Amino acid sequence: MDLKAGQRLHSTVCDTSVVVVKGATGVDLTCGGAPLSDSAGGVAGAPASGHDEGSLLGKRYEDATTGIEVLCVKPGAGSIAVDGRLLTLKAAKALPSSD
Repeated sequence: MDLKAGQRLHSTVCDTSVVVVKGATGVDLTCGGAPLSDSAGGVAGAPASGHDEGSLLGKRYEDATTGIEVLCVKPGAGSIAVDGRLLTLKAAKALPSSD
């Protein structure tokens, strides 16, 4: 799948929706163990075991290997993964001290 910045994707096994912040080509982006879809269709099934930790609204998820970054715009029960690896929650930037 080719992911482009600004692309909105929806899970087919839970309520999760994400917006791609940094894209990549030739990767397999999933949520709950099932591929993400361009269309907001209905939810069928449930997240697979190991991919059911959930996603949090307003949080950014990233993969260091591929450089992919997504923003969760609708939370759900499925975990977001790329090529079988779960994405990690992106940490906030530390602000400089005001000494």
